Amino acid sequence: MAGDDSDAIVRSIVALAHSLGLEVIAEGIEHSDQLEQLLELGCDHGQGFLFSRPLGFVDLQALLTRWAPFADAQAAR
Repeated sequence: MAGDDSDAIVRSIVALAHSLGLEVIAEGIEHSDQLEQLLELGCDHGQGFLFSRPLGFVDLQALLTRWAPFADAQAAR
């Protein structure tokens, strides 16, 4: 996310989804500053290279069993 326009768009999308009772998943998070901005804007979940590169099923199961990166980041706030 770069610039005020992007922030306004993401904030609006998050607010719209939440007003409809939906949770928001951000895709393509690659840097910790992006994660911080998304958390500040109220995003509920996220995925991207910041958390893990693409994995096969068995490796994905192992990752999800031991680690919940978006939940960890929200809890730390």
